[in-house]
Amino acid sequence: MTSWYVVYTHQGSERLAEGNLKRQGFETYLPLCRKITRHARRVAEITAPLFPRYIFVAIDIAAQRWHPINGTFGVNHLVSMGERPVPLPEGVVDEIRTREADEGPVRLAQQLPFKKGEAVHITGGALADQVGLFQRLNEKDRVSVMLDMLGRKLEVNVPLQTISAIA
Repeated sequence: MTSWYVVYTHQGSERLAEGNLKRQGFETYLPLCRKITRHARRVAEITAPLFPRYIFVAIDIAAQRWHPINGTFGVNHLVSMGERPVPLPEGVVDEIRTREADEGPVRLAQQLPFKKGEAVHITGGALADQVGLFQRLNEKDRVSVMLDMLGRKLEVNVPLQTISAIA
């Protein structure tokens, strides 16, 4: 009986490991998601692994030779308990696949702590005691807040934990 197992890859080698496992005849699944990155004042939306360093592989332990997985280029090891790989609970991969958008990245339900335009109070940092309007949740638990300073609108990014709702 075929079950899904978890493969732990080398850092940044999820796609490499997936390709090498497919060439060996294994069925694999690498769930992807859309992610916003910032570097040198540039913002880009990229497609990245949903679970960094992990991919899934379907194996029939009784019928397939699974030991070569551990020696595959890009793979660190097959997640195991003792000498045997540990299967995922039934339906986990199917549930992740149902969240995909037409063969694209997995849609993540993002829980916004505030509504856009909601008044918030900055409680810490250099802008402590300022009041502004919540704009959006950014990457790495930072938020954009629109402040009215010196007669003009200024959008600032602050840590999520330094803002609170105005009662």
